[in-house]
Amino acid sequence: MKVSKWLVAIGATLAIGAGQVVLAQAAATSPELNSQQQKMKECNADAKAKGVKGDERKSFMSSCLSAKGMSQEQINKQQEKMKTCDADAKSKGLKGADYKAFIKTCLSGSG
Repeated sequence: MKVSKWLVAIGATLAIGAGQVVLAQAAATSPELNSQQQKMKECNADAKAKGVKGDERKSFMSSCLSAKGMSQEQINKQQEKMKTCDADAKSKGLKGADYKAFIKTCLSGSG
């Protein structure tokens, strides 16, 4: 009985050690995030911090991902345009698909 307990203990120790080696190798070989992945990571963190959900989150992520790499002036203009389009859509009482379609055309400059 004592021999089998020792074998179990040794096997468990080896399994734990092997698992740690595999995790260390995976961490060492994982590639760095490319620029798009980095943008996505930053925008996800921003969305989570602001607590946006659903369609508002989708819109936020789209704006955020397209805004990365833009100058602060361009970002401010885009945000101002989004506020104006959103206000126009709300004043017209648009919701759902109609709201999305209006915002899309408004932001593209044809609305």
